[in-house]
Parts: sequence; C-alpha cells; structure tokens
Amino acid sequence: MSNVVTENNITTGVNQNAGQMRKLVIASVLGNALEWYDFFLYGTAAALVFGPLFFPVGGDPLQGTLLAFSGFAVGFLARPLGGIVFGHLGDRYSRKMTLIMTLTLMGATTFVIGLLPVYSQVGIWAPLTLIILRFLQGVASGGEWGGGVLMLSENAPASRRGFYTAWSQMGVSGGFVLSAFAFWLVQKLPESDFMSWGWRVPFLLSIVIFLVGVYIRKNIRESKAFTQAKSQEKHDKIPLLVLVREHPKALLQAIALRLPENGASYIFFTFSVVYAKHIGISTGDIISAVTLAMLVEFFSILFWGALSDRIGLKPVYYIGVIGLLVMAFPFFWLLSTGSYGAIMLAMFLGLPFCHGAMIGTQPCIMSDLFPVRVRYSGLALGHEVGSIFSGGLGPMLAVALLIEFDAAWPVSILLVVYALLAWVALRSLPSQHEEKQ
Repeated sequence: MSNVVTENNITTGVNQNAGQMRKLVIASVLGNALEWYDFFLYGTAAALVFGPLFFPVGGDPLQGTLLAFSGFAVGFLARPLGGIVFGHLGDRYSRKMTLIMTLTLMGATTFVIGLLPVYSQVGIWAPLTLIILRFLQGVASGGEWGGGVLMLSENAPASRRGFYTAWSQMGVSGGFVLSAFAFWLVQKLPESDFMSWGWRVPFLLSIVIFLVGVYIRKNIRESKAFTQAKSQEKHDKIPLLVLVREHPKALLQAIALRLPENGASYIFFTFSVVYAKHIGISTGDIISAVTLAMLVEFFSILFWGALSDRIGLKPVYYIGVIGLLVMAFPFFWLLSTGSYGAIMLAMFLGLPFCHGAMIGTQPCIMSDLFPVRVRYSGLALGHEVGSIFSGGLGPMLAVALLIEFDAAWPVSILLVVYALLAWVALRSLPSQHEEKQ
C-alpha cells in the first residue's frame, strides 16, 4: 500500500511540475512576444511612416528615416536602465512581481503610441512624445527578457534547459511575425488611409497580448532557485554593485555574445526594408520574405535549443557566429539581385540559421555566467548594454553608412565586427559551456 501511495505522490509531483512548466513557457512566450511585437512595430513604422509623419525633413527621405531610427536607438539606450531597475527588483524581491510590472509598462506605452497626434497636428510635441514613449518602452523591455528567461532556466530539468529556455526566444519570432502580419494587413488599405489611421491599428492591438499575458503571469509560481536562495538569505541589498565588483568578466562576455545576434537581426529585418526601398525593391516583397523566414525561425529556435542539450551550448553558438561571418556580404548581394527567390534565400540563411542558432542558445549560455543572487541583474544588464551597440545603434548607423557610401558593403563590415567580438567572448568562456548540459 505504501508503495502505491509513494508512486501516486511521485506521479502527482511530476504532473504538477509539467503543468507549472507549461504555464511558465506560455507566460514567457507571451511576454517576449509583446516585448518584441512592440519593438518590431516601431522598427517597421520607423522605416515606413514615422519619418514623414513625425520627423518631416525636406529633400532626401532617408534623412527623415534616419531621425525616426534615432527614436529606435533611444529605446535601446533606455534598456540598460530598465535592466538595472527591474534587475534589482527581480534579484532583491520577486521575479514574478517584476515580470508583471514590465509587461504592464510595455503594454501601456505601445497602446498610447497608437493614439499619438502627428507633427502636422501638434508640431514638435509629436516627435518628443514619441521619443518619450519609446524611452519607456525601452525601460520595460530592459527588465522583461532576463526575467522571462530566468523563470524557465531556474525551473527547467537540468537535462532539458536548452530546450525549455529556447521557448522564451520564440516570443521574438512570434512578436515579429505578428507585427509584420499586422502591418502587411493595414498596408492593403489605400495609401491615404494607411498614413492617416491604418498604421495605428497594430499598436492598438497590442492590448490583447498584454491582457492575456498579465492574466497568466498572475497565476505562476516564483522561481525555485530564487526562492531557495532567498530563504537562505543569499541576496544582496544592491545586486548591481556585487555584479560589477565580482563578475565584470561575465558581464563583458554577455555583452559581446549579444552583439551579433541582436545586430544581425535588426539589420536583416529592419534596415533591409530601408535598403530595399533605396534600391527599388518592393516593400511588400521584403516584408513577406522576412515574415516567412521568421515564421520558420519560430520553430528552428527550438531545434537549436534542443541541439544544445545534446552537443553543448558553445558549439551551437559558434554555428551562428561563423554563419554570420560567412553571410555578412552575400546577404546584401542576394538582396541586390531583386529576385524574390534570392531574397528568400538571404533571409532564410540569415534568420532561421545564423540568428536562430545564437538566439536559441543565448538564454542558457548567459544564465550560466552569473550566480543566482545577481543573475537577473547580470542577464538584464549584459543583454541590454549589448543591445545598445547592436540593435539600437546598428540600424541607425547602417542608414548613415548607406547615405554616405550609397552601398551595403560598410554594413556588412559592421556585421563582421559584431561576429568577431562574439567569437572572442566564446573562446573566453569556461570549459563547462562546452560540455553537454
């Protein structure tokens, strides 16, 4: 009889853990989907409408686009601040509470962007308000990713951490697919309707993801590793100071690993829209190609995460970094042909393969760099500081290079630099990153 009771208890425990992991996966995917839906919305809108509507500059339309991308950079500049603030709250008080706060701030700011008056209606207040809201988006986003990753990595079975944490990254692809699909639909409107009110619809629709995400996050448990550390009083009053003082090398490694993943992604699916318009390629073609590639990457991320459980995190990350080195120049050569098949090939090699390998293993490889007591702060700050120099400044710098040289090869060199810095970081990682997780 006692054996039966024991077996029933084990079965119940396994089922409860499985159910909890499902909730955590859904909460993480939805949170990251909203985060990246919002960021990709701004990127697409900056390439297509924010220039003339919020930053009207006479002459070259690329000048207005460059100013619009400055707001893109502001969001990334704000992300480390969000990483510091929400990293402190997450390490000091609660992972769960912090994730609800970041999701609420992100959802509210994105919704309000959809209601903003444009430059012709209120003058300079239009771009100023847009930049402020973009800044708040960045603050929220800076705390979102690290918390979502930790809720999975600190609860997942050790043998499947790569697979489970890869789910958090599916929100990236999911957010892009949703934002691209939303913009694709509203672009079917007459040009005057799209420019007057159609572009607002995707921003207003973000409220749906926000409401579902908050509901789910209110019903998940706190991270096991964090709860154990807190019960043993293994936490610090100011985790950031401990992080900088005791783990500077790990912080630099995280920043470097972020560069090619984030830089390549935003150049591939944000700057490529600007480049396509510049050389006369249909915007619809480039957006549809990116959307299909990101849809495939939605599933390839899980493949790369699962593969890292078998062969190790570091080898898989190397695949993505080396792939980017190889693809940096051919990507734009393929786009320049104007052939839809060549454009598709460029996007599929750049996103599901190169980018997918890096982003699929990034949560685990970065989590392992930091101890539990400063892990939220370390993940958030490393991830977001890296994003400033890649996703934040990358598209704006790419547009500036295009204006200066009227060619894509300087942008390819930028991608090579990102990849080489990550290569150095990979070589400096401790040996356990090469072992099977």
